[in-house]
Amino acid sequence: MTETPAVVPEIIRLLDLLGVLANGLLGGAVARRFNLDPVGFIVLAIVSALGGGAIRDVLLSLQPIALTDLDYLTVALIAAGIAFLVPLEGRRWRQLFPWVDAIALGTWAVVGTQKAMLYDIHWLPAILLGVLTACGGGAVRDMMLGRVPVILQQSELYASAAFVAGAVFVVLEVFVPGTSASLIAVAVGGGICVLARKRGWRLPTEPRWIAVRPKE
Repeated sequence: MTETPAVVPEIIRLLDLLGVLANGLLGGAVARRFNLDPVGFIVLAIVSALGGGAIRDVLLSLQPIALTDLDYLTVALIAAGIAFLVPLEGRRWRQLFPWVDAIALGTWAVVGTQKAMLYDIHWLPAILLGVLTACGGGAVRDMMLGRVPVILQQSELYASAAFVAGAVFVVLEVFVPGTSASLIAVAVGGGICVLARKRGWRLPTEPRWIAVRPKE
């Protein structure tokens, strides 16, 4: 979830709202697994869809976009309703969702980084704020449910893909005019996310030299 300044292209805003929908649906799917009531669906959908951007905006001393742009909150509530009324499962859901989620990840990482830089944040913390935008909502949702956040476990390079997307944007912004830098960075981050899922790429839980050391 991200606030969209005038300099952010409309296509990026549309992808941003698609990310809100995707992660709102994911929050609702998690609510169903925990057998929550409609209020639980709404809370988890909103937290999943808008939590990361809200934390980022607070760190930038800004009003969270969900409080100033009704489209974001509306899309999150629609996602909660869909998830409550329609069980999100089956082959088609499993095939479609990773692609939508990957686009959302890349978009949030890029727009979060871009927004931070618009407020004169150094490029490195700006990239980290992009990662927070992409991953923060899911982390808060997991902690609300008493779970270790997925991004802190051996997951499919989710935070790493977001970091790469932000870094690619920072580099390309210097050389590529217009919206091309944003779209390329979104494609790179989303592509890494999809490939990591398909190929099972994961970060190690400990250095190899420790993992192979004989047990005493």
